[in-house]
Amino acid sequence: MRQTQGSNGLFFYGGVFCVTGATLMLQLIQTRILSVVAWYHLAFFVISTAMFGLTAGAVWVYLRGDRFTERTLSYDLAHYSGVFALSTALALAFQMTLAPGIQPSVTTLVTWTELAVSLAVPFFFSGVVVSLALTRSPYPVGRVYGVDLVGAAVGCLGVLALLNAVNGPSAILWTAVIAAVGSILFSHAGAAAEPAALPRLARVVKGRRVWVTILVAMAALNSLDKSHRGLYPVFAKDELQLVEPPWYETWNSFSRVIASRPQFDEPQMWGPSPAFFAADWRIPQSRLNIDGDAGTAAYGIEGDLSRAQFLQYDITNLAYHLPRLRRAAIIGVGGGRDVLSARFFGVEEIVGVEINRAFVDLLLHDPRFSRFVGVNRLDGVTLHIDEARSWFARSEQRFDLIQMSLIDTWAATGAGAFTLSENGLYTVEAWRIFLRRLAPDGVFTVSRWYSPQHVTETGRMVSLAVAALAESGVDNPADHVYLAATGKVATLIVSRSPFSADALARLSAATGMLRFDQLLAPGEQPASELLGRIVNARTRSALVALTRDLPLDLTPPTDERPFFFNQLPLHNVFKFAAVAASVRPHGVTAGNLFATGTLMMLFFISLALVVTAIIVPLRPALRDVGLRLASGGTAYFMLIGTGFMLVEIALLQRFSVFLGHPVYSLSIVLFSLIISTGAGSLLSDHLAIEQRTRFTPWVLATSGYIFSQLFWLPPVLLALDSAPLSVRALASVVIIFPAGLLMGFAFPAGMRIIAAYSRKPTPWFWGINGASGVLASIFAVGCSIAFGIGSTMALGALCYLLLVPAARVIGFPASTPARPAASLPPAPEDVPVAG
Repeated sequence: MRQTQGSNGLFFYGGVFCVTGATLMLQLIQTRILSVVAWYHLAFFVISTAMFGLTAGAVWVYLRGDRFTERTLSYDLAHYSGVFALSTALALAFQMTLAPGIQPSVTTLVTWTELAVSLAVPFFFSGVVVSLALTRSPYPVGRVYGVDLVGAAVGCLGVLALLNAVNGPSAILWTAVIAAVGSILFSHAGAAAEPAALPRLARVVKGRRVWVTILVAMAALNSLDKSHRGLYPVFAKDELQLVEPPWYETWNSFSRVIASRPQFDEPQMWGPSPAFFAADWRIPQSRLNIDGDAGTAAYGIEGDLSRAQFLQYDITNLAYHLPRLRRAAIIGVGGGRDVLSARFFGVEEIVGVEINRAFVDLLLHDPRFSRFVGVNRLDGVTLHIDEARSWFARSEQRFDLIQMSLIDTWAATGAGAFTLSENGLYTVEAWRIFLRRLAPDGVFTVSRWYSPQHVTETGRMVSLAVAALAESGVDNPADHVYLAATGKVATLIVSRSPFSADALARLSAATGMLRFDQLLAPGEQPASELLGRIVNARTRSALVALTRDLPLDLTPPTDERPFFFNQLPLHNVFKFAAVAASVRPHGVTAGNLFATGTLMMLFFISLALVVTAIIVPLRPALRDVGLRLASGGTAYFMLIGTGFMLVEIALLQRFSVFLGHPVYSLSIVLFSLIISTGAGSLLSDHLAIEQRTRFTPWVLATSGYIFSQLFWLPPVLLALDSAPLSVRALASVVIIFPAGLLMGFAFPAGMRIIAAYSRKPTPWFWGINGASGVLASIFAVGCSIAFGIGSTMALGALCYLLLVPAARVIGFPASTPARPAASLPPAPEDVPVAG
């Protein structure tokens, strides 16, 4: 029966490649869909749920070990790959009907539980397939494992192309098609006997020609559907989506962008002046919606600036009243509002930097939209598709004005922005880059949300400006800062040089004429005591000491703690409790509280699923193994599961800032970890570390490399900020690979140490490892927000360092034990998912 080469082997390896590739693609696409229907910070929840599903699937194979044999392998692989494909499509259909919110209620709890289960089900069947392929096949396990890793790695990168071609739901349907192709390949991988008791869906799955054809047709039709009549989210951030089809819609790896059909209406402005009479103005405009919530407007002026005079009344354009503005740069072009503003005020040369290609395509290439706005008719305008921070870091150009108007997705404000592209724009390091790109008398103007009663977000913006100026060598930051507000928006103007008397006179005159409120100005009494104290901090240390003691977190965000949008003092339990107990939390604080409550709720949902599907079924494996083996082994595998996930989440957050967008971080970090941990696991077969003399040096090397990144990684990444994306991606792989390679030794080494005493409890330890990773992902997010990404990384290093006492409790074997039997499920690092 044993067969290791020939056409059957090619079909088998092809099936493994398709299933593992589809698994990683499904995981990454789900992060994109959840950012539309819920919030960006749920990327970690998809990772956690995927790991849970894969772990539960492998546990199920172990518990039914006698049922799965090499004799029925081809049938089983084909069957469960087919169920994986079908469950992916069916779970998507169910998921599209859910409306996961963040308001605390029993309904919210039930909805999130339903979402978690619907996400986990396809991964469960993928876990079954991968476990069978690695533990039951007659082919060399190293080769099978290699194909597993290649498929997963290709899936990490291929998903970027797929998401740029079709919408999110269609991408998942095409992922189901890829899994179905895997089922077909497995069915041709050799003659297979049917099991004595056929699975319940045997007849359905066996009719592959019918359902695969249906899947392909569904994916193709859904990809072409522009009227939302196919599979499409019913709700996005609690808003009904199945209404009149939009004027324009596109999905890519960054976002879903929708443009409404143009309507004549009063101009939508961020902060209109009280002197502006909206009833006097009616223009055609299209409302742009990003991922279901973040909004901006596109004005249908067809390039005729005489129809855009209302822009002079928006507080976001206050800085344009300064003299001698010849060159301006816009961070985040969106619908072209700021580009039009710059040209209306007479700026001759305008450079726009936009990370999302969809907006540039709309403004320059779409026949209807480009004519509607008319940006492409303006001379002297250049638009770059790039991440702004990196573009400015490598640019040698100097600008008289750099503008960044309310660059967030609203999801940031509402959800605390656990992982978000805009985080990298609101750090001290980023603002120092922007200040360096200014001409000697140039200004950097930023507009953010404002509340006269609660100046928290405005205060943090001023704190960030003061820190950036102080770090740039400015002795008195207050001489460089001007702040005005109206309604719900405040505009901060930061000058590279101290404001001249003429510049201040012009700003004050414009503020008075437009009836804005002046909050901060050099040499004048601040309108807010808190803002005054912040802006008058002379040094970074004085600023941190001041803002650290406030009820909310107004410390200046850094690349180490880049969470500008989260202001809850999670690092202080008493302060957090006081904020949570406040009768009426306001604005950003309310959104942060809801997000934190969601985080806690997801932890308990994950805990319930882990206990039910992993811990309880595997508990009998610990019977009669002895306290020392049980306690030491449990500690060991909890430590590596927790440590790996802490390191992974920290890397995702760190490289999200470095690479410029979470989708790049997810794809490249997961790609790097999959390849490197797999290589480490395979290398452990030839370089055993189970002996005390080898184990301790490996632990010191692993924890040492991880911990050392706290010191050398931030300056390295900052130095590479100016490199092109391809260079930054390659550098990311090089930096991550050694950590993954070393961490890859942990699981197989632990299994061999356990097997030297008894193989009976190994399933329990495997399950504990997976369960710890599921729960640690949620803890890691909170830890980074409260104490910084470096703290999360340091805890990960500590987990690996504690493997030495855990291994000593178990006891090192007298000789290197044989590799555990292949009937065990693969390690969580072996399955195609983060962790």
